[in-house]
Amino acid sequence: MKRQDFRFFDHLRVRWAEVDMQKIVFNGHYLMYFDTAVTGYWRALALPYAEALARMQGDLYVRKAGIEYHASARMDDRLDIGMRCDRIGTSSMTIAGAIFRGEQLLITGELVYVFADPATQTSRPIPPALRALLEGFEAGEPTLELCTGPWDALGTDATQVRSAVFIDEQGIAREDEWDEADRTALHAVAYNRLGQPVGTGRLLQDAPGVARIGRMAVLHQLRGAGIGRALLNGLQDAARARGDREAVLSAQASAEGFYRRLGYQPRGEPYQDVGIAHIGMARNLL
Repeated sequence: MKRQDFRFFDHLRVRWAEVDMQKIVFNGHYLMYFDTAVTGYWRALALPYAEALARMQGDLYVRKAGIEYHASARMDDRLDIGMRCDRIGTSSMTIAGAIFRGEQLLITGELVYVFADPATQTSRPIPPALRALLEGFEAGEPTLELCTGPWDALGTDATQVRSAVFIDEQGIAREDEWDEADRTALHAVAYNRLGQPVGTGRLLQDAPGVARIGRMAVLHQLRGAGIGRALLNGLQDAARARGDREAVLSAQASAEGFYRRLGYQPRGEPYQDVGIAHIGMARNLL
């Protein structure tokens, strides 16, 4: 296997606890590496695993796991773990994996999953929607569809994401989350290929030529998969299209690095809003 055989990679550094008396990674940990990378693979597909599989009335169970050792990883090595869906049968699918240190292939692996009824653990045919999602991803197709529109069109799906992130996860009071600005804002909602809303944001007019972006939210299990970037880019494009020259936003302190990487710079002093540290940020749209 070569690196170019994979569209998706997970990354990790070998920890001290994973090294044995031979000063190499203990062989059993490689299976854990592959299993962890599978979670990242679902994230790359913009798939909230538990919710999506429950919606399809099934779950995936490991039928067989195999590993072949080519060379050893050592303490503090940076490993790149490639995963791909190699085969989809009637009720089973094969995920192939490879662990690289730079260009050197260390480990190859194969995980065979069976789609089954969670109550009886008896196999069922893989749903067409899941099959299409996997085949599309491996063919290089996009995993997201970004829709923009008014609250009347997107409010139900935006509410679902914002409730999960701001109210359930962060503990913000319901009365602090919803405001009249929702009725006049342009909203963006990101959908995965199963039609599930996985992220949202909104665009307001702060002043002539100045866009205000807010209520940015991505389901917690899918963060790091590029959904926030896609939402922000879509809202910025909409702001440019109406002639805005600058975008401003109020970033939670934990998200400041994300916005910095996308061209935003702090403006003013940090402050508290609904009990959470925030910082104002802005960027030029021209």
